[in-house]
Amino acid sequence: MSKKITPRQKDYSEWYIDIVREARLADYSDVRGCMIIRPNGYAIWEKMQSLLDARFKATGHVNAYFPLFIPESYIKKEAQHIDGFAPECAVVTHGGGEALSENLYIRPTSETIIWSAYKKWISSYRDLPILINQWANVVRWEMRTRLFLRTTEFLWQEGHTAHATKEEADEEVIKMIAVYRDFVEKEMAAPVVLGRKTESEKFAGAVETYCIEAMMQDGKALQVGTSHALGQNFAKAFECTFQNQHGALEYVWATSWGVSTRLIGALIMMHSDDKGLVLPPKLASRQIVIVPIYKTERATVLEKCNEIQSMLKANGLATFIDDSEQNTPGWKFSEYELQGIPIRLEMGPRDIENKQCVVARRDTGTKSILPTDATLPMRIQGILDSIQATLFKRALDARYQKTRVVENYEDLKTQIQMGFAVAHWDGTKETEAKIKNETKATIRCIPLDETFNKQFDVLTQGKCVVTGNPSPHRVVFAKAY
Repeated sequence: MSKKITPRQKDYSEWYIDIVREARLADYSDVRGCMIIRPNGYAIWEKMQSLLDARFKATGHVNAYFPLFIPESYIKKEAQHIDGFAPECAVVTHGGGEALSENLYIRPTSETIIWSAYKKWISSYRDLPILINQWANVVRWEMRTRLFLRTTEFLWQEGHTAHATKEEADEEVIKMIAVYRDFVEKEMAAPVVLGRKTESEKFAGAVETYCIEAMMQDGKALQVGTSHALGQNFAKAFECTFQNQHGALEYVWATSWGVSTRLIGALIMMHSDDKGLVLPPKLASRQIVIVPIYKTERATVLEKCNEIQSMLKANGLATFIDDSEQNTPGWKFSEYELQGIPIRLEMGPRDIENKQCVVARRDTGTKSILPTDATLPMRIQGILDSIQATLFKRALDARYQKTRVVENYEDLKTQIQMGFAVAHWDGTKETEAKIKNETKATIRCIPLDETFNKQFDVLTQGKCVVTGNPSPHRVVFAKAY
């Protein structure tokens, strides 16, 4: 266990912050509520961007960029939207030393500024669909902040699409939440529950919100992606119409969807341990560190290390050598465990003599001896694949163990201290609010995940755990970040 890291069992919140800071992922800024994303953290975000961007483009989306500043009149055009975001908005009132004629909001999200542009671009069904994504920063004036999870300014992507029909828009919403799930489970090795938000929990201005919810090691939920059916709400607010194939005017149908640097927080809390960060190999910009071990044979050992590095890099494996002399091999072992490097490869004179190397896995800490012949890249790739699969299974098993069907309110109160509670709810806002006020737990989603639903008997009819009124299915309750 690293002396720098507070043990999870002692203080989970402090453990998380220790990892973020000691692994040099991010730090606090002098600006209240804002963070500095350090190179180690930004490298993870770059990998996420690259992998997500490829998925977006494969589904026909293109990137654009819209202004950071949004006129106040635009924000106020969609009533539910402004009601949902007003408390979090930062507003610019002066520029160039003078009061502005109209206040400018620093974007909390971009629906309004984008739909003001779409109104100009769309006149006919031939102009549709528009499938645009934006990589940007946003500002939401959070009162209680935590690095990566909730900060005043954060990085994200936001997709905004325009369609001729409700059916096409609905298909887009489901397609993109599935894209997020594919990314989170395959690249982040993080199992999620896909579902629909309740009326109270949906995005401000949306008709429907779909989400993916992940469970952290402490049993709390973290929403890691959302996709929204916006109906014609924003089109009506901005008078965005098109002439259909029959010559009649219709309002455009809209969607939006997004993920943010919160994903990095999820990655940390789901996989890391008391030694530090644990990274899934697919999101590690540095997958393998080679540590030379020697007393006097430095040149010989480094020559072999460089030979192995070249072999591994030639096979697409992100490898680097720490040949610094000011730090001992033991210090390096500890440091790269802290930074979450998936594989450590040790090389000394005896290893050279025996034509082998020692390989240590970050996820399990186990070591193996591998030959340094032409099969080494394949064997190393196999270990990386095993780490990726092991992390996913470990997280999935943990979620299963901390999820339980509950049949009454007292059991729900007990279960949400440990993980997900799957329970009947009568579908009313009043019951939902009562549970939230009394337990601090929210309905994370109405699950649409076939495997999850079978495991926890979600689709069985029953009675609400609070009111005893009829309930058509169970939902997922949890405390959340």
